[in-house]
Amino acid sequence: MADERDDENSVFETAAELFGLLSTPVRLKIISAVCNGERNVSDLLAQIDTTQPNMSQHLATLYRAGVLGRRREGTQIYYRLQSERVATLCRAVCTQVAMELDGNDAVPASDRLLRTGPR
Repeated sequence: MADERDDENSVFETAAELFGLLSTPVRLKIISAVCNGERNVSDLLAQIDTTQPNMSQHLATLYRAGVLGRRREGTQIYYRLQSERVATLCRAVCTQVAMELDGNDAVPASDRLLRTGPR
């Protein structure tokens, strides 16, 4: 019983760490940008509204966590998606949220991630 509880706690702790890693819009945008191929920092800055130092900090965090891989070509560093499970999770959550923000009535109220109406 204690082993099962430890396993369950480990699952929730790992999931919380992953959600914490993905808890900033800039990181979600970075993941979305590299889903279809490598991007260098200049490409990412053209696509994502943030400063170069802030971008570098988020890229380093995602790289250290194993979400992104990178390679150097001359003076450029190219980033690519390293973790398909993170991409799958991001796609699922962002697609669900987008459907709800679009007012898609096909999503039953009980299945919605976003609250509608009074809290």
